[in-house]
Amino acid sequence: MNFDDCPIVVAQSLLGRHLFRRTHGGLCVGRIVETEAYLAENDPAAHSVHGPNRKNASMFGPAGRAYIYTIHARQCFNVVTEPSGTGSAVLIRSVEPLTGVELMQQRRRTDRLRDLCRGPARLCEAFQIERRLNGWNLARGRRLWIAAGTHASSVDMVCSPRIGVTSAKDLLLRFFVPKNEFVSGTKQQNEAAAAE
Repeated sequence: MNFDDCPIVVAQSLLGRHLFRRTHGGLCVGRIVETEAYLAENDPAAHSVHGPNRKNASMFGPAGRAYIYTIHARQCFNVVTEPSGTGSAVLIRSVEPLTGVELMQQRRRTDRLRDLCRGPARLCEAFQIERRLNGWNLARGRRLWIAAGTHASSVDMVCSPRIGVTSAKDLLLRFFVPKNEFVSGTKQQNEAAAAE
């Protein structure tokens, strides 16, 4: 997959792909069902808006690396896009659990399948994606990687405003698989977006 592209294109093309995480505990796999694009320009919600610093350096490339940040003591996982020096990324918001469900349930301390990976912080906890993987090359095929699944061209997709941002909250930069129970957000939000 080509990560060296506009984050909108990458966000859409990630839908249907599979996220893999291998740890000593075992392998977890999930189908990506929700993403959000964060742009290098004219996007005040992007962490790159004020330029590179110690915390967001990974967001500036190279493409195909992990950008992992902490918010409220929890992690969020992004895929870096565009050429090195350009601060853009795609947040992986939700995946549909496929493999390693019991391990995810142990990590999340819940048996509720729907809530294992619905939302970026839950996803990182279920997959044990930690800050130490910040900058990780996602094309290496070990520890943390993204590979083929159902390609986006064959996946139904809905576009909506991003969730949980206070700046640029009307930009239509959230992409998700409609009627998928593992997508975050409220049922009303998602149905309204799908109806437009």
